Amino acid sequence: VLLAAAVCTKAGKAIVSRQFVEMTRTRIEGLLAAFPKLMNTGKQHTFVETESVRYVYQPMEKLYMVLITTKNSNILEDLETLRLFSRVIPEYCRALEENEISEHCFDLIFAFDEIVALGYRENVNLAQIRTFTEMDSHEEKVFRAVRETQEREAKAEMRRKAKELQQARRDAERHGKKAPGFGGFGSSAVSGGVTAMITETIIETDKPKVAPAPARPSGPSKALKLGAKGKEVDNFVDKLKSEGENIMTSVGKRSAEAAKVLAPPINMESVHMKIEEKISLTCGRDGGLQNMELHGMIMLHISDEKFARIRLHVENEDKRGVQLQTHPNVDKKLFTTESQIGLKNPEKSFPINSDVGVLKWRLQTTEESFIPLTINCWPSESGNSCDVNIEYELQEESLELNDVIITIPLPSGVGAPVIGEIDGEYRHDSRRNLLEWCLPVIDAKNKTGSLEFSIAGQPNDFFPVQVSFISKKNYCNIQVTKVTQVDGNSPVRFSTETTFLVDKYEIL
Repeated sequence: VLLAAAVCTKAGKAIVSRQFVEMTRTRIEGLLAAFPKLMNTGKQHTFVETESVRYVYQPMEKLYMVLITTKNSNILEDLETLRLFSRVIPEYCRALEENEISEHCFDLIFAFDEIVALGYRENVNLAQIRTFTEMDSHEEKVFRAVRETQEREAKAEMRRKAKELQQARRDAERHGKKAPGFGGFGSSAVSGGVTAMITETIIETDKPKVAPAPARPSGPSKALKLGAKGKEVDNFVDKLKSEGENIMTSVGKRSAEAAKVLAPPINMESVHMKIEEKISLTCGRDGGLQNMELHGMIMLHISDEKFARIRLHVENEDKRGVQLQTHPNVDKKLFTTESQIGLKNPEKSFPINSDVGVLKWRLQTTEESFIPLTINCWPSESGNSCDVNIEYELQEESLELNDVIITIPLPSGVGAPVIGEIDGEYRHDSRRNLLEWCLPVIDAKNKTGSLEFSIAGQPNDFFPVQVSFISKKNYCNIQVTKVTQVDGNSPVRFSTETTFLVDKYEIL
């Protein structure tokens, strides 16, 4: 029978100890304190016996993994159990050090309980222990997917109703009638503000991928309570409306985290532009660009009717051969000759309070010099392990990349990587077997960096390497420099929000 499993120092101090039978704390501390004194340094046994118990142990750098068993316990089984205990520890701890073990003590105890129950070994392997401690639930995933679908439908329904309200207001203004009041407000003067408020609410709620769930009571909750069937979309819309204030505040918190780097301008002018680019890139591990595709767009948002008849002056300093395309209602001749975006019919106005795409561009290439950030990954075999050297270099020095994460896959079941030199920080995700190299900023002052680590595996185990980042500067140098009114050419104040994002960035 297995009495206890413990990780202790060479002096016999217990860091983590799990007892599988009824034992007092003083008893277990006394047994562990006696353990180092019983060991005979001249011999290479992995067990030592006293009159009452047997210690089966394995050294781990400066620590010992110790099993305390009865003397009539099967030592072959105990040695097998000891090996499993020793393999579990690197799954949760990046380094075999006292403070790291203490930090993950509860994870280790939960894993120990999966290996041994009431003193007897369970028939489990490392992969099963990982699965059991994760407590992953297929039913919970299905429930979340259904919930997300309901929320998406609810947001679509809210957008449709807001458009109906706006259309009703426009029709009333066109016929000279009093605009219908919304939500209890009778006057037409107030109704315009209410419609704008509804539109703003929809724009806000579109920012996060998943709308936050309604506030739950603080009492004990069941994670897998799946009895409730999907509610009707209309009921869900009513619920969202009734809890509108909560939704707005929680969205603000979540989007604040997501938009730390790309916070929108504080003072959004009546004429506001979003310039967004997305890159999709695939490289070979031995160099060479397999494909790079970049899509960009200028979205125009006007919130004041007196600035609806305007022209945008575009400055295009791109020298890579970007293909430009204007909206069908935009005057192409004016754009080609004077680099201005204006409507074909100058008497018409741009739509109010809605995002309108006025210009988009596309770049597709296999030219290696166009790669914004090159990644060079060199795994080399060294005995049973692999030494991996990975480095980055910013090719496009005008860019500033924020929140860069370079994700390297790792072989499963071999523990944590041993990090050598590193620029920036790293995270080891033992659940998904990934090493994430995190760099807050890559720019002209910090254009190169490297990471070295070693781990058991083959060179193919460390691909594909994936990269994600976000930037406030766009890749193709296309900007709106000036906005003027159609009548009189007087300048109009405007604000711009620029985003450069990654759709896919892989080194295969």
